[in-house]
Amino acid sequence: MPAAQLVSKRAPALLLVNPEAGGGRTLAYLPRVERYFASQLFPVEVVCTGSAQELEARAKAAIAGGRRLLIAMGGDGTFQGLANAAAGTDTLLGIVPAGGGNDFAAAAGLPKDPLAAAQALLYQPPRWMDLLRARTADGQVRLYAGGGGIGLDAEAARYASGAFRRLPGALRYVAAALAALRTYAPVEVTAEFPEGEHAPLRAEVLLAAVLNTPHYGAGLRLAPAAQPDDGRLDVVLVGSLRLLELMDLLPQLAQSGDVRIPQITRVHARRVRLSAARQALFHGDGEILGCAPVEIQVAPRAVRILGAAANGKS
Repeated sequence: MPAAQLVSKRAPALLLVNPEAGGGRTLAYLPRVERYFASQLFPVEVVCTGSAQELEARAKAAIAGGRRLLIAMGGDGTFQGLANAAAGTDTLLGIVPAGGGNDFAAAAGLPKDPLAAAQALLYQPPRWMDLLRARTADGQVRLYAGGGGIGLDAEAARYASGAFRRLPGALRYVAAALAALRTYAPVEVTAEFPEGEHAPLRAEVLLAAVLNTPHYGAGLRLAPAAQPDDGRLDVVLVGSLRLLELMDLLPQLAQSGDVRIPQITRVHARRVRLSAARQALFHGDGEILGCAPVEIQVAPRAVRILGAAANGKS
């Protein structure tokens, strides 16, 4: 069903905007997106939120009030809030990618350009997509959409949302990772598979990632075979690398991601438990969710996304 048939002036779509996403890129695009929706006679109510918690609370209230279509304008962290509010309901979701990292939108086949994504949202049918459910050491449960993990990337997430938050795209995540690397020491991680799909893996790693999408860190193809609608997650262990080795690896991951070196191990599974030999934070979509040990499993067909290409390619 086209999105335009799901809304009216009495019950418009709710466009939840993260003003901080993309270093201000979201607010730069917002007037053009609003004009486009108006030109298509597509009523929207715009809500600029002050925090991820506010965005999620506003989304939950809208769904409880009967809204059928909610749209996130921002990056992966913005969509995470919307997804947690909407999972388990029949609400249709849209994404206007305008953040520093838009890995879930890319995996869904949405155009990179926010206006083109808005057009796809109106005129392409919905697609069911998976999310990943993480339970951290404190018992908290959180859904995330794209990539998560422990190790260097979790440390880098703090830089990416802090000192480097206004850098564009992948540069933000690469700069954050290199900054974190200055003081980071590899950690021994154990990956266990409760459903018996694989033998446990134990290694000293730079990072241990669990992904729903091929892309990670604004376009790095850490798990090139991952699909966000196949009922599987992808575990990727990246062993210890020297700085020069890491600098050589990053351009390869930004291209095809088809990197075959002994330091990288990739496994498909439905569920995994990650533990670490020392205290380690776990992040999902660049948001710190808690500490390891953490159990991650697939939440199949958790959300319906408007505008997503059927084959995941725009």
